[in-house]
Amino acid sequence: MKKVLILILKVLAGIVGIVVLYVILALALPYIEVRAKDDGNPKVVPVYIYTNGVHTDIVMPVKNELQDWSAIIPYSNTKSKKDDYSYIGIGWGDKGFYLDTPTWADLKFSTAFKAAFWLSESAMHCTYYKTMKEGADCKKIMISKEQYKALIHFVEDKFDRDKNGNFMYVPTNAVYGDSDAFYDAKGTYSFAYTCNTWTNNALKAAGQKAALWTASDLGIFQHYK
Repeated sequence: MKKVLILILKVLAGIVGIVVLYVILALALPYIEVRAKDDGNPKVVPVYIYTNGVHTDIVMPVKNELQDWSAIIPYSNTKSKKDDYSYIGIGWGDKGFYLDTPTWADLKFSTAFKAAFWLSESAMHCTYYKTMKEGADCKKIMISKEQYKALIHFVEDKFDRDKNGNFMYVPTNAVYGDSDAFYDAKGTYSFAYTCNTWTNNALKAAGQKAALWTASDLGIFQHYK
């Protein structure tokens, strides 16, 4: 009985140690900045970093000479089905979080537990916008065409595809508005790789300022004050 008790105490101590280490890293690593890489080319493509307080998105022009997002993320998959949008926001995250947790008030323990421990699927959340307004929740950056190509590749690579190479639309009424839709994605969400970690990595892929690592949107936005 004594050996069992000691084993239980060791396991609990290990769990507490992991949690403490995670908290320390989650607080410290976002302050370490990965500097932007200037490729020497004109910065002509507007890109935005946007947060709704829970999930972060990379917002890009719907169409330019390098990419037409509406051709692979159809307007028809949104409730509005309108085609007069100028920007599209794309974010990666846990499927359960996206579909069941539009705000922190909607968070369930079961959703958080599955998301934290690699137990659920992931999804891409795609939202069309007519305009973007800079503020505390939305920061604009200008990048070069070459940097945008790298960003496009990074974003596209996270989508799951069917046998014909098309993005896999998720039919659901759990959308956030009239202009968004969900698609199946690669990878698994966890406490070590969140939606904000993905957005942070997207910025790195495009040669932009980013945190060394972050689990939160604050870890990104503090570098764009």
